[in-house]
Amino acid sequence: MTKRRAHKSISETRSAAVAKGIISVVLILYSFIAIYLIGNSILNAFKTKPDLIANTFGWPNAFVLENFRIVLVEDGFMRNLINSLLLVTMGTALLVAFSSTVSYGLSMYTFRGRGFLSNYFTIGLMFPIQLGILPLFIILKWLNLVNSLFGLALIYAANMSFSVVVFSRFFRGFEHALLEAARIDGANDFQSFIFLVIPIMKPVVFTVALLNFIMIWNDFYLPLVFLTNSANRTLTLGIYNYTADFLSNWNKVFAGVAVALAPIIVIYFFFSERIVTGLTTGSVKG
Repeated sequence: MTKRRAHKSISETRSAAVAKGIISVVLILYSFIAIYLIGNSILNAFKTKPDLIANTFGWPNAFVLENFRIVLVEDGFMRNLINSLLLVTMGTALLVAFSSTVSYGLSMYTFRGRGFLSNYFTIGLMFPIQLGILPLFIILKWLNLVNSLFGLALIYAANMSFSVVVFSRFFRGFEHALLEAARIDGANDFQSFIFLVIPIMKPVVFTVALLNFIMIWNDFYLPLVFLTNSANRTLTLGIYNYTADFLSNWNKVFAGVAVALAPIIVIYFFFSERIVTGLTTGSVKG
């Protein structure tokens, strides 16, 4: 029996090693493909239109900045960039503020309906916000916030299921003794949250903010529906505007994509480890 168990254990170990090796090869291959495509898109942004047509997948014959000048200066893409920055700033700030306070209330207080609300946000992860596009449009129209960056930021802030789940996971491991000590010192609930809880939860706040920054920055569908005015176009809508005549605007499309990719690449290289750390932070040692 002992030999059979040992043989079975060795077989399971080998199978796990083979499966891990296959997964590693697939992920490495996928990474190389993704890096190549992203790198090629960025290189194409520095090519002239004739060079781009004749040498789509090669190294530029000469690096030129003319495409960026045309896009940012002549075509008003800078306005799209500013709109995206404003939208991301408002949407991320509101979402972090709302989801953190909601999670704090659900995790730290006992009240009727608490379980229902917790399950409500968890179930919300299964339903994309696009399913509610019609009632959302009606609500924004009633509030006179259609074609408003602030109105769209409110929609992003309302899409807080993921953020609430992440914050709630953090608060479940929070030391209540710290809050009791703050109350003994005379702090009310609001003061405890602002001056005690927020400084401790900075890694989680940073993670949630970055993930939602990326989501809002890359979003195309909601701006397409709610921002029909050309003055309020975001980066994704500005790039989409070029696709109406894609063959004539190849160089502009790649220049716009390069501008849109820049902050995402910076976040990946400098903050990827902090994002993972924030997602795995679930307790506070007192």
